[in-house]
Amino acid sequence: MPLIGTRVARPGRPGFLSATYLPSILKGMWITLRHIVRPKVTMQYPEETWTLPGNYRGLPALVRDDAGRVKCVACFLCEYVCPPKAIHIEAREIETGVEKGPKVFDINMLRCIMCGYCEEVCPEQAIFLTPEYRTVGLSREEMIFPKEKLLEMG
Repeated sequence: MPLIGTRVARPGRPGFLSATYLPSILKGMWITLRHIVRPKVTMQYPEETWTLPGNYRGLPALVRDDAGRVKCVACFLCEYVCPPKAIHIEAREIETGVEKGPKVFDINMLRCIMCGYCEEVCPEQAIFLTPEYRTVGLSREEMIFPKEKLLEMG
């Protein structure tokens, strides 16, 4: 059966109220009035701080072992797995000549998304994410955390 010449039933013309958008305007005003009487949830930030959940992932930090050496063995896994490529490592030999460690270990905090992949992939548990979420820098150079600052945070 061909569809040519078949009439499609169309809805009738809108009524006066629908044509003036009055029901939509009243509904919007009702929603606004409901939200005006609710209690405010604004936090006074420097004086009040958030209560963070136990599994919160904040700024990354490096740790030392019991002998005071950096636990990182410069395996480059964290640099490889980092999605925004925020980690930069340069390796060096440690005094024994057999082991290696990081000569340079920088994290660009402007790029870091605090995903936790570096913590998960590290075979030595040398890097972890702290619960700290506040970081301040006045220039781009200050937001690139060197190895010494990362060790200080850990």
